[in-house]
Amino acid sequence: MGMVKQEDQKNVKIDVTYEEGEKEDAMEEEFSCGHTQDGTVDFRGKPAIKNKSGGWLAGIIILVNQGLATLAFFGVSVNLVLFLTRVLHQSNEDAANNVSKWTGTVYMFSLIGAFLSDSYWGRYKTCAIFQVIFVLGLVLLSVTSQLLLIRPEGCGDEYNRCGSHSSMVVVIFYISLYMIAFGNGGYQPNIATFGSDQFDESDRREAHSKVSFFSYFYLSLNLGSLFSNTFLSYLEDKGSWAMGFWASGGSALLALILFVSGTTRYRHFRPCGNPLSRVCQVIVASSRKWKVMVPLSGDELYEKDDKEAADEGNGSRKILHTEGFKFLDRAAYVDVDDFTADPKFVSRDPWRLCTITQVEELKCVLRLLPIWLCTIIYSVVFTQMASLFVVQGAAMRHDVFGFSIPPASMSAFDILSVAAFIFFYRRVLQPLACRITKNPRGLTELQRMGIGLLVATVVMLSAGTVEYFRLRMATVHGSSRLHIMWQMPQYALIGASEVFMYVGQLEFFNGQTPDGLKSFGSALCMTSMSLGNYFSDAIVTAVMKITTVKGRAGWIPEDLNRGHMDSFYYMLAVLTVIDFVIYVLCARWYKCIRIEGKSTTVYH
Repeated sequence: MGMVKQEDQKNVKIDVTYEEGEKEDAMEEEFSCGHTQDGTVDFRGKPAIKNKSGGWLAGIIILVNQGLATLAFFGVSVNLVLFLTRVLHQSNEDAANNVSKWTGTVYMFSLIGAFLSDSYWGRYKTCAIFQVIFVLGLVLLSVTSQLLLIRPEGCGDEYNRCGSHSSMVVVIFYISLYMIAFGNGGYQPNIATFGSDQFDESDRREAHSKVSFFSYFYLSLNLGSLFSNTFLSYLEDKGSWAMGFWASGGSALLALILFVSGTTRYRHFRPCGNPLSRVCQVIVASSRKWKVMVPLSGDELYEKDDKEAADEGNGSRKILHTEGFKFLDRAAYVDVDDFTADPKFVSRDPWRLCTITQVEELKCVLRLLPIWLCTIIYSVVFTQMASLFVVQGAAMRHDVFGFSIPPASMSAFDILSVAAFIFFYRRVLQPLACRITKNPRGLTELQRMGIGLLVATVVMLSAGTVEYFRLRMATVHGSSRLHIMWQMPQYALIGASEVFMYVGQLEFFNGQTPDGLKSFGSALCMTSMSLGNYFSDAIVTAVMKITTVKGRAGWIPEDLNRGHMDSFYYMLAVLTVIDFVIYVLCARWYKCIRIEGKSTTVYH
């Protein structure tokens, strides 16, 4: 069934059941030159015309922008743990924890960007403003590093530590670092959603492109970080920190210029107002009617008619009633006191009577929370790649034909794995899954996320095994003789897990959030990473506190040869297995959102 909505008077609302492929193709051809059906507008605020806005031209601009911005961000983050140890003289434990806190803060700031985007600014304006902050933070970091931190000149490599720094210099460094976190955090959840906005899901061909966009978006993110994880990582490992930071700043500036250049081509969703007030209205209205007997079906609950919805002009579609959370349905039950009489008109009191769509918005969020919580442990595993994997690699032999491999550059195998596995999944696994499951979508997003958790368990087992043999060789020979290339499997496996988990997350949270909360859906992906980083910090701190009693070195000491980081990795593997079991139960319970005029998918 296809259902298409038009906002301007020249078009009509169509609800046609297509029984023949020719009719469907003819209808799509009729609308291909008209306006979009999802309520998007162009940069002037008029209904967007399909062949003059959006599509892959706008999508490619956003993908390249994402690649350049990611190059800039990872140019700082990928070697940050080494910068803190070599330039600011922090211990391995403190540096790993500070990186986790900073990365977590990046993703926590995504909630601010999502709120401003969905409520007031819209995604385009939010992306532009936060990219400016991102560029300014990178410039300040570059200037601070070159003039104040890299002293004496040439310090900061593997062999030459920098001198001490004043408190003021360190404060300026952290200001620049958290400006980068604020700018990138506010930008990231909106750029993914803004890219998907360029495709009209009511059009069959554009809907297919919209699903593909998330895979290519994650691919561009990883290809952008490939340069920073190889060339920039090598420069910074050799002590050329300022040069690496300036390169990141230039890349971010180029990304901003490219983004602004596509202004006239983009499609936009109008912001829908403060979602917090809508949520509060549902809670208050349902509390006021706690004695009301809720009808068994949603037919007797209140919803705006088409005229009232059109008058609001925010372009959001209605959400159909679903079972579950019945106590919230009281907010949409019509009572005699829900309307206030006025000499000129009768108005609805929003704190006594809410629409079905408003109630379902809150239900959607409540249903997403258990799934979201189950993704946090995966992010704990993922964050080890930027912290303890690097520390582990630094304790291994990393020379190849006289060339020293920077430990942080091993993440290039993760990036190459992501790139290869995205194409492998799209070209091989998905068609195979379609034939096996008889589902044109292949594996559902929830199934792919579950597979990602299982692969993450294997990642930790692989990392623990490598560390176990590294420690044995260090004990026998007095120093680590195990080569850093033995880390390659754990990096490649975590890349494969990302394709299942993070691409699945992007598609799932974007598809399962209402129109007025799309950026919030993308922010959920990032905040799971954020809490994963904070949780990782807490786990490391707790483990070190427990394992350093009675004068013992602990699992993750300054000298890894005296520790047992393999036990830490195995512990994370056990936690991931437990999380997977809980996740399966939550996924079976989940009910998907039902948008008016949009076909639904069973996610169990």
